[in-house]
Amino acid sequence: MHTRERILQAAAEMLAEDVTTTLSVRAVAARAGVSTGSLRFHFPTQRALQDEVLTRIYRHFIPDEPIHDVSRPARDRLVDCLRQVLAAAGVGDEARAAWAAAYENFIAPEPSAKIRTAYLAQERVAAQRVEYWLGVLANEGALPREDFGRKVHFLLTVLNGLSVQRALPSDESVLQAETETLYLAVDAVLGTGTP
Repeated sequence: MHTRERILQAAAEMLAEDVTTTLSVRAVAARAGVSTGSLRFHFPTQRALQDEVLTRIYRHFIPDEPIHDVSRPARDRLVDCLRQVLAAAGVGDEARAAWAAAYENFIAPEPSAKIRTAYLAQERVAAQRVEYWLGVLANEGALPREDFGRKVHFLLTVLNGLSVQRALPSDESVLQAETETLYLAVDAVLGTGTP
């Protein structure tokens, strides 16, 4: 196996074992059995390594993710990706059960180090997924390549709000309200405005 592939495999294994792990250059190099210089040759920054690992993981587990369908506009693809997250949250009883579990696990108990670590691990996985989508669109030129931190946080906040809305009683179409909100959020992130 080539050095680059050994590095990627080692990093993926580290994430599989502990999703909260930070892919430090030294730890990944040691795991792959290569020097830090060799790792830096293939991945000049820690960010480059993380991006490549996440790209491979997502392509492996979600090969038909809408973000890759370049025949459609970037804003529609990003909205569809965000919809996938909401679909996993469920509607009605399923959404209420998910939020009840979140409350019992993270809000009701005293915020210990263990609870904080568990929550932040979940939050990091969600943020990495959204950041991956934004990276794909940046590579296509649909938005500038930058630190996506604020945009990721904004989109996750919108998703959290919409998932709470799914758990609450409503007399309007959840799908219509969600669609409008998702497009507003995506337009804000992409800087596209409404067509």
